[in-house]
Amino acid sequence: MAREFKRTDRLGDAIQRILAQLIQFEVRDPRIGMVNLNDVVVSRDLSFARVYVTFVGKETEQESLEAAEALNKASGFLRSQLAKELDIRTTPRLQFIYDKTSVQGQHLSQLIDKAVRQDRGAQSEAQDQADEQDTAPENDPEV
Repeated sequence: MAREFKRTDRLGDAIQRILAQLIQFEVRDPRIGMVNLNDVVVSRDLSFARVYVTFVGKETEQESLEAAEALNKASGFLRSQLAKELDIRTTPRLQFIYDKTSVQGQHLSQLIDKAVRQDRGAQSEAQDQADEQDTAPENDPEV
């Protein structure tokens, strides 16, 4: 019977939980702010982990990239703290990657909402015009 979860997936979930706590309570860099850890992908040999992050309150992509760079500079500290929490032989090296898929998803959602509103507005105008034509008095004299 095949295993339901791979070891790398379980380790990625554990790293994600621990890093969320560490970044929130231990990292004091003001450039980082509030961080969402979207996913952690661990290599098969468990030596490397890519951490996909988004940042709450960052207006531009440049600010988010700078915050990701600040996390990458703190990755040694985070790795050492992670080693204290995890019970594995080697702790994976961490690479933080700014994940802009959620930002792009929000933008697409806004565009869809705007198109739906415009479509409803056009339909209601067409309906109003049709109602006006139906209720207009006819010019036929009674014979």
